[in-house]
Amino acid sequence: MRGVNIVTEKTISQRKLLGIAGLGWMFDALDVGMLSFIIAALKVEWDLTPEQMGWIGSVNSIGMAVGALVFGLWADKIGRKNIFIITLLLFSIGSGLSALTTTLFAFLVLRFFVGMGLGGELPVASTLVSESVSAKERGRVVVLLESFWAFGWLIAALISYFVIPSFGWKVALILSALPAFYAIYLRLNLPDSPAFSPKKAEKRSILQNVREVWSKKYARSTFVLWIVWFTVVFSYYGMFLWLPSVMVMKGFSMIQSFEYVLIMTLAQLPGYFSAAWLIERMGRKFVLVTYLLGTAGSALVFGQAETTAVLIVSGIFLSFFNLGAWGALYAYTPEQYPAVIRGTGAGMAAAIGRVGGILGPLLVGSLVAAGHSIGFIFALFCASIVVGVITLAFLGKETRQTELT
Repeated sequence: MRGVNIVTEKTISQRKLLGIAGLGWMFDALDVGMLSFIIAALKVEWDLTPEQMGWIGSVNSIGMAVGALVFGLWADKIGRKNIFIITLLLFSIGSGLSALTTTLFAFLVLRFFVGMGLGGELPVASTLVSESVSAKERGRVVVLLESFWAFGWLIAALISYFVIPSFGWKVALILSALPAFYAIYLRLNLPDSPAFSPKKAEKRSILQNVREVWSKKYARSTFVLWIVWFTVVFSYYGMFLWLPSVMVMKGFSMIQSFEYVLIMTLAQLPGYFSAAWLIERMGRKFVLVTYLLGTAGSALVFGQAETTAVLIVSGIFLSFFNLGAWGALYAYTPEQYPAVIRGTGAGMAAAIGRVGGILGPLLVGSLVAAGHSIGFIFALFCASIVVGVITLAFLGKETRQTELT
């Protein structure tokens, strides 16, 4: 009976960890997802040019790059839990204040700080969950953590569809920021990662951790992660932040575009759940390669689509494969490093990825302004994903069932 109690307590603890981490993840997704709809609304209200629209998404990613790097480094110094709370606090306050802005400049400044919170939280959250779960369940649980992103996007699409047209984007932003404070309250009683050792952290400098990420032992893994992260984030933010706007460019009204993107967003959930089911059966590399190739093919078709049916179906597959790949990437990344540099390694990889997130939306804005077709733009994203797939397939190592040290 005592053995049964131990198992039950462990299961409850794991579910609680997943729920608390996932809730913050969901609010992050809610903000990022809603931003794509807010950009479309701001274009009308503030008469923005394509380049200005691109800068909103890119400034968010600049903040995410800085946040992933800075908070990833500090997660190995002061612990995963502390960074977990700080990043969500930064995101919540920044998001709420951005609803009060009346100029593009003020909005961009606050989006930078929101991005810092977002960028810092995601790799640290996946690291904390990875270190708290057994090897045989780790991949599945981390992908399930990522699945909260789909719920956040779904809520974002619903708020954008029902709230923005009737009440405006400012009300939508306030609605996204307020519940995040509840997630901060939940995290206060969350234990830190069992793998984090304050004594070991005190003995190591941040520079020493950075150097070790690129030491001979980990250089190959770091190279693969940086390439994959860059290509995935570059294509994701380039495509998804522009999705509602692209729909408008293809001749749909803003309301129609929100409606169709909501339908596409629903496909994220089976994408995550199928990846969670496959990742412990077929391995990390198989899921990543398969789902990224599916993303590349869907992007190509979406960009060339000329009918509503093809547009929606290819958009559904784009959401399905892309978000499934994201889940696998977050499971795969922390498994490349030992505990003393895991936050640093994951944070640096995510930061390099966010550089792609800066360039993606800017590229779309400049290419649209230059008169290039949506088909050409999405073909570029398709090509970038293929580069990541080739790098991973030939140089990446499989980490399924690996015990973390």
